Amino acid sequence: MAFLQVDFFSNVLGKSMSMNVLLPQTTAGQIGMEGKGAESYPVLYLLHGRSDDHTTWMRRTCIERYAAEKGLAVVMPNGDLSFYTNMAHGGDYFTYISEEIPALCHDFFPRISQKREQTFVAGLSMGGYGAFKLALRLPERFCFAAALSGVLDICAFVQRDGRASIFNHIFENMQTLRGSEEDLLAVAGRLAESGKPRPKLYAWCGTEDPLVYQDHPGACAELKG
Repeated sequence: MAFLQVDFFSNVLGKSMSMNVLLPQTTAGQIGMEGKGAESYPVLYLLHGRSDDHTTWMRRTCIERYAAEKGLAVVMPNGDLSFYTNMAHGGDYFTYISEEIPALCHDFFPRISQKREQTFVAGLSMGGYGAFKLALRLPERFCFAAALSGVLDICAFVQRDGRASIFNHIFENMQTLRGSEEDLLAVAGRLAESGKPRPKLYAWCGTEDPLVYQDHPGACAELKG
C-alpha cells in the first residue's frame, strides 16, 4: 500500500484541511503484506469520532493491512468536531464530506472508483453517524455503510450528552431536530418510501459502551424497517 498524507485547501470550509489516504500498490516481497494493484480501486471513506481526528485510524488500527488484502483505497478525512453536518455556527461539513472530499480524491487519484457498487463509507461514534447520514441521504452514490459504536439516534444522544453548547453550534434548531435531515431514523423512513436504492447498513456496538449502546436496539430496528 501507498500511504499519503494530504494537506489541501477546502473551498467549502475556507481553510486548510488534511486527510490520509491509502492506495493499493502491487508489491512483491513485502514482509507481512501482499499488495494488489488494479486499474480501478474500490474506495472506503473512513470517518473518525468526536474525540479523534483523521490520524487515529493509522495510529490505532491495522487498516493498512486489511485494505491491502482487499485491494481497497481508503480515504480518511479530518472532519473536526462537526458531526459531519452543515453547522448552524460553523462550516458546511456535510457538503465538505459528501461533495468536496470525493471530488478532490477523484481529481488527485483518478484510479479511485466512482461506481456506486464500489463506494463504501464507515465510521466510529460521531463518524458512524456521519457514515449512515452519507449513505441514507446519498443512496445513489454509496452502496454500503458501517457504524462502529455509531450515534444512530442523534436526538436521544443530544438530550443525554449534557453538553448543549456543542450541539447548539452544530444543529440549526434543537427543538426541530427530530424528523429533520439530521435525524437518521427520519431520513431512513423517507428513503424507504422513495423508491431509491437502499444501501446496506451494518451497525456494531459493544454492550459496555456507556454512550450509545442503549440507543442501538431501538434505532437498529427502525433503520431495518
